[in-house]
Amino acid sequence: MERGFPTFTAVWVSIGSKTENMKTCGKLFFVALMGLSIGCSLSNDDSGILVFTQNSDFSQTQDGWEADFTDFPTSPEDSVFYDLKSAYTDRPANLGANLKSIMVSGNNHSDDLFMFLKKKVTGLSPNTNYSIGFDVELASNAQKGSAGIGGPPGEAVILKAGASAIEPRKIIDGTSYSLNVDKGNQAQGGTSTIVLGDIAVETKNGAYALLTRTSVAQNTAPFVVKTNAQGELWLIVGTDSGYEGVTTLYYTKVNVVFSTTN
Repeated sequence: MERGFPTFTAVWVSIGSKTENMKTCGKLFFVALMGLSIGCSLSNDDSGILVFTQNSDFSQTQDGWEADFTDFPTSPEDSVFYDLKSAYTDRPANLGANLKSIMVSGNNHSDDLFMFLKKKVTGLSPNTNYSIGFDVELASNAQKGSAGIGGPPGEAVILKAGASAIEPRKIIDGTSYSLNVDKGNQAQGGTSTIVLGDIAVETKNGAYALLTRTSVAQNTAPFVVKTNAQGELWLIVGTDSGYEGVTTLYYTKVNVVFSTTN
């Protein structure tokens, strides 16, 4: 069943000049992602930025997010060989009892496996540019500084987030599946995604640890995407892997900050 746009927190922020606009927008993303109240006024004119947030906490609900995989061969035998799995399930026991998460797992024989979550957002303004900030929490057991085939299991697995006016889907490209929107490749973002960081954590003996990656921490301009004629966007969060081994992740939260200029 499709979900409409959820309840959000919104604030109107007056902006004094175009020069200050981008700087202020970055600060607002940080404040909103941290879950604090926002209040700011830089001028007496009527221009401004409408900022609102949509938070998905998977501890109790999947909240409309779906998992999928691309960048692997299309044959059924290869799909089994890659050991692709996803489930809405309990997170690792050391991270809290009876708390759920979205688990994705795969064995990256292609040195390029993309494991991702997606969600449709409705009720936005049609054909409108939105700046989006991302805050993603997940559990990883990829120890920092470890060696691996093709690359380290932590630093060579790149977390990305983005959005598209069309549904991100795997399509057949020759003998492999690829994504129908531009996610970039490996450590490079694309027109539909930006890089949030890697999945390396401080851990020992394969224990899972929570990590948080935000677009604000990358110190780049906000990601901008245009809605379709129905006022819809598809959010996407996933990992682009250069590590030729098994990666199993448990997504626990995805927080997204939208803003649009008056």
